[in-house]
Amino acid sequence: MSAGPAGAALEPGVRADPEQALLWVDRIDKVFRVGGSRLRGSNELLRAVDGVSFDVRKGETFGLVGESGCGKSTLARCILRLIEPSGGRVFLGGTELTALDGGDLRRIRRRMQIVFQDPYASLDPRMSARAIVEEALVIHGMGDRAERGARAAEMLALVGITPAQILRRPHEFSGGQRQRIGVARALVLNPELVILDEPISALDVSIQAQVLNLLRDLQERLGLTYLFIVHDLVVAEYFCDRVAVLYRGAVAELAAPEQLFRTPLHPYTVALLSAVPIPERSTRKRRERIVLRGELAPVSGTLPGCRFQPRCPLGRDREVCASQEPPLAEHEPGHWVSCHFPGELAAARAASAAP
Repeated sequence: MSAGPAGAALEPGVRADPEQALLWVDRIDKVFRVGGSRLRGSNELLRAVDGVSFDVRKGETFGLVGESGCGKSTLARCILRLIEPSGGRVFLGGTELTALDGGDLRRIRRRMQIVFQDPYASLDPRMSARAIVEEALVIHGMGDRAERGARAAEMLALVGITPAQILRRPHEFSGGQRQRIGVARALVLNPELVILDEPISALDVSIQAQVLNLLRDLQERLGLTYLFIVHDLVVAEYFCDRVAVLYRGAVAELAAPEQLFRTPLHPYTVALLSAVPIPERSTRKRRERIVLRGELAPVSGTLPGCRFQPRCPLGRDREVCASQEPPLAEHEPGHWVSCHFPGELAAARAASAAP
């Protein structure tokens, strides 16, 4: 079965073609119960991820962008089964991850790893750099002590940590070096898929470029596939092969960067792009920023209409937007959008900016 670029829903029992995609996410949901007490419980539901589907092809970098609280990290943890999804399925190379338990799940986790956002909190301060990287090999029972130490040292050298540094503890490293240790820890098991959960957001700008270049080099050398969570649209445009824009737990728009950033179709994407700074010496005209009213709010229960409608410059007074949720549909080849009026806001802004 051949699925669309946005990860068309897989029929029961169908497996993705491993020649086309490494990761398939099929209608993933994550619902939390909120409020109340531990004894009484709660009937209020918080829908953090709402029916998300997409595929990640071998060797590509697939980006997830959106405001804080839109569900990016929750979705990533559902994919890895670090938290259990409430519904939907995840396939890695044709194997359904959401159907695995115990030893089977532990074995397949060698094939998928994560680099966390905070290089300060994600490393054990009591362990040396070598021990941190070696720990994954110990957990999976790989090699003897000498082999594990050599493998850890090899991976640390690959990310730029010298032999003289490998016995140091995290507090003796800079933020960029700590994140390099986190990358080495993720790669020591030879994974196929690496989830990068905002890996540069806690770093200085100059260090961000170094880490991104390192990740790009490692991807080419090791044949890695990345799921890259990021809130910086400039970084997403530079680093990703395709980008999905999330809003309140669902995909608002999905396309290659040259489509998404040149011809955005969803009003939310247009608003995000309007906030990207333009250099003062740029010859391009200044963009008028779209200030969205209200704040991002997670979906609680079931609401009618488009989830962006309360903040949308177009849909706030349109009945169809208030009453019907737009499906994620392919507007043009490779460019998917969930909007009743795709491209209208971008066209209106372009017309108003014309001389």
